[in-house]
Amino acid sequence: MQTTSLPTARTSPSRRFWNKRKLLQHTVSYFFLVLFALIMVVPFLWTLSTSLKGQDEAIYSMPPKFIPQNFTLENFATVWNSLPIPLYIWNSLILSFFGVVLPLLFCSLAAFPLARMNFKGKQLVFLTIVATMMIPGEVTMIPVYLILNKLGLLGTFAGIILPGAVSAFGIFLMRQAFVGIPKEIEESAIIDGASVWRIWASILLPMVRPMLATLAILSFIGAWNNFLWPYLILEDDSQYPLTLGLYKLKGTFVTNTRLIAAGSILALLPILIVFVAFQNYFIKGAYSGAVKG
Repeated sequence: MQTTSLPTARTSPSRRFWNKRKLLQHTVSYFFLVLFALIMVVPFLWTLSTSLKGQDEAIYSMPPKFIPQNFTLENFATVWNSLPIPLYIWNSLILSFFGVVLPLLFCSLAAFPLARMNFKGKQLVFLTIVATMMIPGEVTMIPVYLILNKLGLLGTFAGIILPGAVSAFGIFLMRQAFVGIPKEIEESAIIDGASVWRIWASILLPMVRPMLATLAILSFIGAWNNFLWPYLILEDDSQYPLTLGLYKLKGTFVTNTRLIAAGSILALLPILIVFVAFQNYFIKGAYSGAVKG
């Protein structure tokens, strides 16, 4: 009995062409991703390296030397002992706590009716809120300052916290997260007798935890790194947050780059800790915001 052998499967020329083109596209994409990553990481590595170098070691050598020859923590000790760092950190924690909790509360409250309720002019209200994102913060700085002056809030933490208690960007993020939740879940809760507040707090908020974490991280970074607004509002040095307190390094040590780098690393550590702790939620929130709405 004669058997017929099947022809060997071969990749067509057109398929090989598209495979090579796809490989080239991936190579170019990864090249630029690595390039941009280096652009972002190299300044941080240089700052970290500078903070660990001794006083007799060059910091502006070419090419730059990222590995210190005389590794030392003296710069961190000098900054810690010369400034009330614990007090500045405590002030920053207070401002960051309210700078995270209040936006999460108010932005989610404002986004809930824009996403889940029907009322006249809803789209106009939402577009107006989104349009305010195009207004630079410097434009509203003077009017907000004058309002706080009339309210007697200059020189207080409340003068820093209240203007940032809600943001158009936060409302936009939370609204996009609420829109992606199926309407049937809310309808089932209404049939079971749940109130509007119960639906918001017990059903919808737990379902948008990734977006809440994303907003929390962004709010924390903004509150922790806030410099200009506390500089304008606060008058007492004992109220300074860490970013503003470290500004004294420029005058106290006559722009000692090593000490400024050490102070910058101290200010950056809490942000790195928060991001690493919540990075999974942050990534999930970024993906959900990209595909829902």
